[in-house]
Amino acid sequence: MIMNYSGLKEDKRLIEAVPTARQIAYESMEFFCFIHFTVNTFTGREWGDGTEPESIFNPENLDCDQWVEAIKAAGMKGMVLTAKHHDGFCLWPSKYTEHSVKNSPCKKDVVREAAEACKRGGIKFGFYLSPWDRNASCYGTPEYNDYFCNQLTELLT
Repeated sequence: MIMNYSGLKEDKRLIEAVPTARQIAYESMEFFCFIHFTVNTFTGREWGDGTEPESIFNPENLDCDQWVEAIKAAGMKGMVLTAKHHDGFCLWPSKYTEHSVKNSPCKKDVVREAAEACKRGGIKFGFYLSPWDRNASCYGTPEYNDYFCNQLTELLT
C-alpha cells in the first residue's frame, strides 16, 4: 500500500496496471462494423419473439464479400456478426435447435460465409451470441447453460 496525496491508502497495483499487448491491439483496430442480420430483417420488426417462421429468412442474393468490401471502403477493420439474437434464430445450422438457417429456404451457414469473406478480405471477424433465447423452451433453467455452451462450441469450432 502507498499513501496518495490526500493521505488515503491505495493499492499500488492499481496505478501500475497497464494494458496487455492483446488489449492494445484490439484498441488499435478502432472502427468495426456490427451486423445485425436475422429473421427480423424480413419481418420489419425491431424485436423478435422467437416464434418467427424459419421460412421467412430468405436472403436471395446473400454476398458476404460485398459486406466486406463496404466495411473496408468505410475504413473499418473488422466485422461482428449477430450469429443469434434473442429471437433464437441461428445463422448457422445448429444441431441444438430447429430455429436456424437449416430450416429456411436459404440453407446457408451465414456465419461461416461471413467469416470466410472476412478472411479473404483481410479484416477481423467476430460474432455475437445472445445469452437470451426466446425460442428455447429450456431458457431460464439450468439445462439452458449446457444448451448455450453447446451452441458456443459449434460456433468456435
